[in-house]
Amino acid sequence: MKPLRRIWGLMYRHLCVYRGSWPRLLDLAYWPVLQMTIWGFTSRYFAQRVGSDIAVTIGMLLGGVLLWETALRAHLGFATTFLEEVWSRNLGHIFISPLRPWEMLAGLMAMSVLRTACGVVPAAVLAALLYHFNILSVGPVLALFMLNLMVMGWWVALGCTSLILSQGGGAESLVWSMLAGLAPIAAVYYPVSAMPHWLQPVVLALPAAHVFEGLRAAVAHGVIRWDHLAWAAGLNVAWASAAVALFWSQFQAARRNGALMNIGE
Repeated sequence: MKPLRRIWGLMYRHLCVYRGSWPRLLDLAYWPVLQMTIWGFTSRYFAQRVGSDIAVTIGMLLGGVLLWETALRAHLGFATTFLEEVWSRNLGHIFISPLRPWEMLAGLMAMSVLRTACGVVPAAVLAALLYHFNILSVGPVLALFMLNLMVMGWWVALGCTSLILSQGGGAESLVWSMLAGLAPIAAVYYPVSAMPHWLQPVVLALPAAHVFEGLRAAVAHGVIRWDHLAWAAGLNVAWASAAVALFWSQFQAARRNGALMNIGE
């Protein structure tokens, strides 16, 4: 029970910050809703110009937007919660407390889940109200899609966190650009087959590519591609293991040289 109490203590500290700041709460939903509005009206325009026969394409596009926001919100929820500790000069105090590193990571992931829900749920409701697109129509497999994308967001964020521990505040900019920069090669809005042949092996090394290939199969044909889901899960395990190893090595180095007290200064 003590580890759970320590994890809850970390979460409660951040929940109190959000409770007292409505701009922070607004920011959680702002970008997902904005993305859904832009892409939704763009999709509607294409439907009016080309005809109703592209309804499936529109569904795949809107589904891609929503699921990619899941990865982005999970990534930013994890990374910015860590950055809150850096900005408030609280990182050293955290590790003087009984909180263990794995408990901190569990707290960051739990906060990420809450922040992702606050961002993605309003966007999904907006998609249903304005564009009559119900992401739940994908079926129960949607939960596996979202889980894999959240795990990908976490290990990318953990990699950024590791670089902040080793490079200091100069690496903070990677938090905002790292995962977003993967969007062109994550097969979010177009299939892997649309990319150059030499790039496709790189694309298929990302779990997101398999998730979105699975999404397109589910929306277009009602088929669940378990092979893509298996690849996504396996790649997530491999990448997450590498990210954890990197974090642990950088955390130990930062603790030895006293950088935990100086990060952010």
